[in-house]
Formats: sequence, C-alpha cells, structure tokens
Amino acid sequence: IPTYNEEESIERCLKHLTNQSIPRDEYEIIVVDGGSKDATTEIAKRYADKVIEQKSRGVGGARNDGVRAAKGDIIATTDADAVVPPFWLERIRNYIKEGAAGVCGPNYPVEKKLKAILFYGHIKVVHTSLAKMGMIGMPGNNTAFRKDIFLEMGMYNTELPYMDDIELGFRLKRMGKVVYDPNLIVWVSARRMEEKGYLRVLFLWLKGDVRLLSGRSIGKARYFRKE
Repeated sequence: IPTYNEEESIERCLKHLTNQSIPRDEYEIIVVDGGSKDATTEIAKRYADKVIEQKSRGVGGARNDGVRAAKGDIIATTDADAVVPPFWLERIRNYIKEGAAGVCGPNYPVEKKLKAILFYGHIKVVHTSLAKMGMIGMPGNNTAFRKDIFLEMGMYNTELPYMDDIELGFRLKRMGKVVYDPNLIVWVSARRMEEKGYLRVLFLWLKGDVRLLSGRSIGKARYFRKE
C-alpha cells in the first residue's frame, strides 16, 4: 500500500485488510510511505507488518519497493483510501492457485455522490468490455499477481507519469492468464477526481489507453514485450 499524508483514510483501509476471510498469519501487510508529514506512519504501524520508506519514484515505484520487501509468492496491491471486501485476499489466492498470473477487478466510489457513481460505472463498463476482448488493464488499487512473474517482466514502469498500472496488465497478459473478476470490487475514494476534475482525469486515462492499444511506446520499449 503506497501512502503519502493519508492519516484520514489509512486506518479504515488497514482495518479491512486485517479482517479477511483467511487467517491473519497467512499474509503480511506492507505500507510504503513516501515521506508523510502527518500521522500516517504512526497509524500504519498499529496494523501493518512492515512500514518502509519509499526509495523509488512515483506510485508504481512505491509498489515496486513493497514487492521487494514482501516474503510471499502472491502480491496484492491497493491504495490507502481504498476499502477491500472480506473475501478479497481469499478469492485472489484461489485464482492464482488455479493458474492465473494475475487478478484484478473494478472500483466503486466510497462516496455516494451521483457524479462519482456515474464516473466509476462508466469505467467499469469500459474495463469489462475490454476484458471480454482479451485486453485487461489492472487498476493499482485492485490488482494481484505472482511475484516471480512480476519480477521477471520488469515490475511497474516508473517512467510513466500515469497509466503505469494499466500498462502492467498489458505486459502481464503476455506472461500468462490474467483474470478480470467483475465481482471483485474495491471501494475507493473519489476525492482525487473531485480535486483534479472528472473530465480531466478521464481524458488522461483515455489518452493513455489509446496509446497502449495502438502499441505506441511509452517509456522504455522493453516494457511492451517479453525479452
């Protein structure tokens, strides 16, 4: 879980992660903090197994740091302002055990604002449609994968200013089966959309999707093929 000044939401996130349907001693929680100035790390230490300082660039870099520190063979990623269901880790583990290289699902807003509901509903329709066509992008707040495959393929591309999580799904699919489960829902805060503007965020996402679907290079070329 990447964090930066998330004292208002991190406890809620971690409480849901500590109350999963599989025993707590069968998984570890790692928080990667990007230099928070508030009480984020103090709160995180009450629940997480490890709270480490971020060394790499960007949100993708924070997730890379977390993977390096992880003991497990299966990695699941989410955000500090997200709420995961109690069956989240168990269902992810089952998919991986059945042979999947990666697993992901949709996001719904925690807030009950109409604009947020419509926005995330539209995103779910797009992602579900793309998944049916075999094109799966993996939102970073609701993604899991085998650690060995992730390391082999080069991890998150930290050169991307956005869409690094979606781009990861395109590469991961080249390495094995990726499952998109429309019922594996994670609830997320729409506060960033409110701050930046829904249309602006949607434009940036669609721009990134088009570039990925067209095969145009973003960052290093090696991120688009298995070497």
